[in-house]
Amino acid sequence: MPNFSPPARMPLDEVDRAILRILADNARTPNNALAEAVGIAPSTCLARVRSLRERGVIRAFRAEIAPGAIGLPLQAMISVRLRAHTREQNESFRATAPDMPGVLAVFHMAGSDDYLLHVAVEHPVALRDFVVEHLTTHPAVAQTRTNLIFEQIAGRQHLLPDA
Repeated sequence: MPNFSPPARMPLDEVDRAILRILADNARTPNNALAEAVGIAPSTCLARVRSLRERGVIRAFRAEIAPGAIGLPLQAMISVRLRAHTREQNESFRATAPDMPGVLAVFHMAGSDDYLLHVAVEHPVALRDFVVEHLTTHPAVAQTRTNLIFEQIAGRQHLLPDA
């Protein structure tokens, strides 16, 4: 099971912050262009990006795929409440939910709902089948609530304000 504890807080200087701003906007920025944009040598830039990854500041580089473009145009957020808040039920659901078909993300929540699943499916019947076959049959699940997504608007990564 992956460790979800936050990385140790390491100080970031302005060069690190500049690198992060550029990569948050375009993770495919070539190292030479990145180095030039932040005013350091390419070898130094490569070492800094490697350090940011090793320290857990940069968690991943990934492609964001449009679900509709691959035949999954219907997206939903599904709130899940567990029957009991035991370690066993949490671990059981947490272990199986990411591998359920169509699940894009799983969020463990505080508040009235225990989990929030972001799913993408082909059509409404597939969404119903997902809830009935994968969620309501899971022994830890007590209740679900499904909300359709009309539009997804990406955030602008305001984690690092401009200096």
